[in-house]
Amino acid sequence: MSIDIETARRVAHLARIRVEEEELPALAGELSGILTFMEELNEVDVEGVEPMVSVTPMRLKRRADVVTDGDIQAEVLKNAPDAREGFFAVPKVVE
Repeated sequence: MSIDIETARRVAHLARIRVEEEELPALAGELSGILTFMEELNEVDVEGVEPMVSVTPMRLKRRADVVTDGDIQAEVLKNAPDAREGFFAVPKVVE
């Protein structure tokens, strides 16, 4: 696929990028190169290839989903500048 100068101008406008008139042919060439590479990637056979999360095989460490700390409300609120009735008190910001 080939990008012409008018399309490059429109892409630059949509991307809110100022491109000087003499730079438009180079931009069109670069965009055409990107699209050509994308077309080449579409030809690659990826049947049976699982998506990768990392380039090295690894598994995340898992832990049991259990509550480890509880009943420490007073300790949590101890350093709060203002706590009322067991909650953080903050200034009103909406009228």
